Amino acid sequence: MYGIMEIRRLVGRLSLSRSFREDACVLFETSQGEGLLHGRSIEGMAAAAVYAVCRIAGVSRTVEEVSTVAHASEDELTVAYTALNRELGLETGPIDPREYLPRFASRLDLRVDVERRARELASFVTEENLAGGRAPSGVAAACLYTAAREGDADVTQREVADVAGVAPATLRSTYQDVHSKA
Repeated sequence: MYGIMEIRRLVGRLSLSRSFREDACVLFETSQGEGLLHGRSIEGMAAAAVYAVCRIAGVSRTVEEVSTVAHASEDELTVAYTALNRELGLETGPIDPREYLPRFASRLDLRVDVERRARELASFVTEENLAGGRAPSGVAAACLYTAAREGDADVTQREVADVAGVAPATLRSTYQDVHSKA
């Protein structure tokens, strides 16, 4: 029962719809029935169920975003999510980097034209298959940073990296790839 209550709380804090809550609850109960909770925290599994449902639906939420509002660490969430994915064979595809752009741009208080340019860059990167195994949140961050520099927006690599939940070094290397190819 506590796991279901935690899912309800997480879904509310992440501003997700009722269908996400229902799907996450079903996934949590399935994991419980399969014995996946043994040795794992209820909070971690609840957070993993919410994260998994987001991934399945193609909704952009990072592990950091979910764990920040969860009563579980990033490690607990990741371990539980890995178990869910491995044992239940979840159909989670990669998230399109463009899905992250509105939220990241809003948090960075970037102009609409900067976000629009970042979307163009992300489309190019995606269509040309230039992301090459990189985290979609990192690709989105690099596209935003590239667009911000082109548009003379006042934002630092550190600020963009923090909003995206990636290391500044990751942002730098992805930015260099995007900037050189776009």
